[in-house]
Amino acid sequence: MLRLLLTVLVVANLVTALGVVHARHRHRVLFVELNQLDKARDELDIDFGRLQLEQATWSESNRIDQVARDRLGMKFPESEETVVIRP
Repeated sequence: MLRLLLTVLVVANLVTALGVVHARHRHRVLFVELNQLDKARDELDIDFGRLQLEQATWSESNRIDQVARDRLGMKFPESEETVVIRP
């Protein structure tokens, strides 16, 4: 009876030790994945900030005016070209 109890305790101890080893390994794997995801998030945040700055630059009114003049040949109408229609 004592031998059976000792065997059960040794087996339980080994199973518990293997469970701890597995849990620590899983923790390390998940921690590495978390660090990689944090790095990817930080890179995406940097890209997002750069894109916001680029969008703000492209949408400035003087930039739009410059593109309209240079690429599209647009200009403000002269006063003699302006027609006012009244009801």
